[in-house]
Amino acid sequence: MENLQTQGISMPRLGLGTFRMQGEVCRAAVESALGLGYRHIDTAEMYANEEAIGAAIAASGVARKDLHVTTKVWNENLAPDAMRRAFDTSLKKLRLDRIDLYLVHWPAPRMNLPVMFETLMKLKEEGRTRAIGVANFNIALLKTVVEQIKAPIACNQVEYHVMLDQTPLRKYMSSKSIPLVAYCPLAQGRAASDETLMAIGRKHGASAAQVALKWLLDQDGVAAIPKASRRESQQANLGALHVGLDDEDVKAIAGLPKNKRFVNPGFAPAWD
Repeated sequence: MENLQTQGISMPRLGLGTFRMQGEVCRAAVESALGLGYRHIDTAEMYANEEAIGAAIAASGVARKDLHVTTKVWNENLAPDAMRRAFDTSLKKLRLDRIDLYLVHWPAPRMNLPVMFETLMKLKEEGRTRAIGVANFNIALLKTVVEQIKAPIACNQVEYHVMLDQTPLRKYMSSKSIPLVAYCPLAQGRAASDETLMAIGRKHGASAAQVALKWLLDQDGVAAIPKASRRESQQANLGALHVGLDDEDVKAIAGLPKNKRFVNPGFAPAWD
């Protein structure tokens, strides 16, 4: 599987998202994914499943050096002491000696960006996380972090799929060599029943979901982390890597409405 190189880490472009997977279901899903060849697992403090993921990793027999694990600090824990406590807890639950990528999960209304990133950069300098980054940051926030604070941002994880245009954000991130990690890459399941994607899929012997996923993975600097608890879905997502979209397909996908945002909590930043 192709990897993205960013800030000293190598991140597989297709990973396993684990939002809303907990307990034995989560553990079984991660064990299954690792058995199929996934090496990029995405979690977060807020998902309350780091313990299950840690157990799955420990049981998998996959060498630590071959595994990429991302976790995130919740936006209530962005003060230095709270962030360190959250980091220590995540590390312990995951049963790891260090995190590969540690992200700020969501911006908070009254966050102190310089202090936050000073703490994150110290965690990186101490070798406790190999890289740091953000999730759900808009262009204005990213500019502050990258251009003023000069933090070594390894990625910005945001909602991105065939139904949501992220061109302005992607252009800025590309100019700074920051990868985009797409969550909800299948538009919370809606891509699977889209008529345009289904027609493209029939042409290639693929599903609509595989077409939507390959559209993302064909873009420079983009990784995707579809959630999949069933082995069949995990295998199908891997199968997307072998779909070959042509110019006609890309043009048809470009014609889909691109204004569908499905994750927009009350504390989300102003996206435009």
